[in-house]
Amino acid sequence: MTIKQLSIFIENRSGALLQILEMLRDNDINIVVSTLGDTDGFGIYRVICSDTEKAFKILREKNISATISNVYAVRLPHNKPGAAADVVAKVTKAGVGIKYMYSFMFGGNGIVVFRADNNDKAEEVMMLGKLDYLTEKDLNS
Repeated sequence: MTIKQLSIFIENRSGALLQILEMLRDNDINIVVSTLGDTDGFGIYRVICSDTEKAFKILREKNISATISNVYAVRLPHNKPGAAADVVAKVTKAGVGIKYMYSFMFGGNGIVVFRADNNDKAEEVMMLGKLDYLTEKDLNS
């Protein structure tokens, strides 16, 4: 029900992101979706890719700080205003906090990705709330 996501810590310097992207490319790892947020000294590059474990191992071998997290990816109803708000409402009303969220288009649908503060409750919401969640297999096919 969850998808593995890499969080890669990158220095805020020219070429740092390119180094990561080339490393993934050179190891035949396909990026499905990514987002980059920054602070004063570093950025957090969040990546959902074709082989998270392989990417993590390669990064660690190069002494690049990275972690693997479980996140949820929910398909939004096509062309429905407020669809993301509906998903967030179901999750938060069940007492699940959202640590961060981002979105992207996939297969003609909007997808929201979020990290929950309580995976057990989040999984209940996915099932009981009848949310259309994606798996890693869905994203890599």
